[in-house]
Amino acid sequence: MNQVEGNVAAQPSPRKLSRQARREQLIEATIEIIAQRGYARTTLTDVARHAGLSHGLVNFHFETKEGLFSETLSYLAEEYRRNWTAALEATGPEPSQRLDAILRADFNPEICTPSRLGAWCAFWGEAQSRPLYQEQCGSNDQEYTRVLEEICGELLAETGQTGDRVRIARVLRMTTEGAWFDLMTMSDPYSMEEALSTSFICAAAFFPGKFTSQGAVVEA
Repeated sequence: MNQVEGNVAAQPSPRKLSRQARREQLIEATIEIIAQRGYARTTLTDVARHAGLSHGLVNFHFETKEGLFSETLSYLAEEYRRNWTAALEATGPEPSQRLDAILRADFNPEICTPSRLGAWCAFWGEAQSRPLYQEQCGSNDQEYTRVLEEICGELLAETGQTGDRVRIARVLRMTTEGAWFDLMTMSDPYSMEEALSTSFICAAAFFPGKFTSQGAVVEA
């Protein structure tokens, strides 16, 4: 096989590209509608209308509302996982650099948008969605928590401080999640920069000298 043939073979067919693009279009519309109307009040008709597509096309791709919501949650969860893992891969090896990166990742403007925050809050807040959330996001949550606990343990060892890495990681996670909730629910929310600064202040409380309200301290 020559190089041209190999390149052609490696490319998805136009039909597959079109199908995937259409599914993502519908998922993005679902995120917007859930953020506006909430989990329970969102219908396939709402999604189709927002996407500018027919109700039948939504049924063709997802069959049921539950199927669409399941795909939407998986889409958001995978997007979130890629975001924080990419941030860690792009930063330095020091634990303070890694904690800085993972905290900043939560406030990346590409994932920290009003519609995505609204959709996450809807999935968290609806009791009926909880089994769905645990089934599809549980392993991602566990991976994130494990890495955060690992970083906190490394910082404790580096600074010679005593502390419980599990509880410190939990407080840091609760701080970022609380900031997300504030950004979504407050009538006059503070800025995303302030939300990130709040997370860094939390890190500085546990690791003084390693963090300020602006992030990890850069040592000369």
